[in-house]
Amino acid sequence: MKNFVEELRWRGMLAQMMPGTEELLQKEMVTAYLGTDPTADSLHIGHLCGIMMLRHLQRCGHKPIILVGGATGMIGDPSGKSQERNLLNEETLRHNQECIKRQVAKFLDFESKEPNAAEMVNNYDWMKDFTFLDFAREVGKHITVNYMMAKDSVQQRLNGTARDGLSFTEFTYQLLQGYDFLWLYQHKNCKLQLGGNDQWGNITTGTELIRRTLGFENEAFALTCPLITKADGKKFGKTESGNIWLDPKRTTPYKFYQFWLNVSDEDAERYIKIFTSLEKDVIDALIEEHKKDPGMRVLQKRLAQEVTVMVHSQEALDAAIEASNILFGKATKDALEKLDEETFLDVFDGVPQEHVSRTDLEAGLPIVDFMAVNTQIFPSKNEARKMTQANGVSVNKEKVTLEKVMSLDDLIDGKYILVQKGKKNYYLVVVE
Repeated sequence: MKNFVEELRWRGMLAQMMPGTEELLQKEMVTAYLGTDPTADSLHIGHLCGIMMLRHLQRCGHKPIILVGGATGMIGDPSGKSQERNLLNEETLRHNQECIKRQVAKFLDFESKEPNAAEMVNNYDWMKDFTFLDFAREVGKHITVNYMMAKDSVQQRLNGTARDGLSFTEFTYQLLQGYDFLWLYQHKNCKLQLGGNDQWGNITTGTELIRRTLGFENEAFALTCPLITKADGKKFGKTESGNIWLDPKRTTPYKFYQFWLNVSDEDAERYIKIFTSLEKDVIDALIEEHKKDPGMRVLQKRLAQEVTVMVHSQEALDAAIEASNILFGKATKDALEKLDEETFLDVFDGVPQEHVSRTDLEAGLPIVDFMAVNTQIFPSKNEARKMTQANGVSVNKEKVTLEKVMSLDDLIDGKYILVQKGKKNYYLVVVE
């Protein structure tokens, strides 16, 4: 059996752990859990480090539990947040839970007959009938306000780094998370909680609650991974257009693949250890190969390939690579027509757009008029004519001549035409 802590250590996925954690993991099969709030019907790549921790845990012979915070998701965790979250209803939370389980099943084995098969639990199931009075008596009496106030996540909100202070609802969050650990300890023999390093305060409240409730001979443990950032210090997983989601409807596999392909050399060297299951000798060889010729982007290509297959599929990776070749390789009209509209627009994001009326195309437009009168692809008819004669104009990846008449038959996805002048200048014509 692999040493789980050692696996995390060489991958750069270990921030801190309580004394005795490594010894426990080497002594027996340990059940460990990691919590996630079902605030959306998809995880994003900011969640991936935690999910990969569970993946490595299971591969090292231990049992992973992923806890979906149906109850705590109704409240919101103050850790690392400057504002209170929106609260969600039960129907939305249940829907989100099912979507998240389908995504996590690509990383963890829920179907195994082995004792370390993965499980998913929802804390709403044990919190929904827990009255406030019972909670105050059974949980609240064990943890002092002084202890709770000392947590960094609480201090940051109280000391003015947040605009709205800290609500009582959020203040109780660490008790609720602590009770989750206590419940799982009692009902699932769960002795270890995993999480991001911003969760350290909440996790140690859980270990303290277990000891104070059940007796100090009952030991529970905590282990966290570092918060992942980019080499420039900015938040990982965020782009100008928002989160990179695991759901292909929210972030296309093409855009997902491109995100990993475009990380810096320094980030690629860290991320390939964190976000793939490749062994150390394979990664070390890839790093050496990359250093010999960074321009080939060996690390980025392998990273993008591994993560895209893991999150989506081999077919999605193949389609993403084919879509990437449309801009930079010798693609065909067939390749364009295979793209769904969302991917098509992602591929040509940032390409200058022109607009043409559907009526003009119904009547048929000579290619020169189309490019220099109805659109501004060329500043004059003369320039359009010259470049077309010189075999320098393509429509939907096919070279055109002066005889070409543009019509509705040229539409991609029913409303787009791709024009290329020279090798690198693309124009997306939107037909309205």
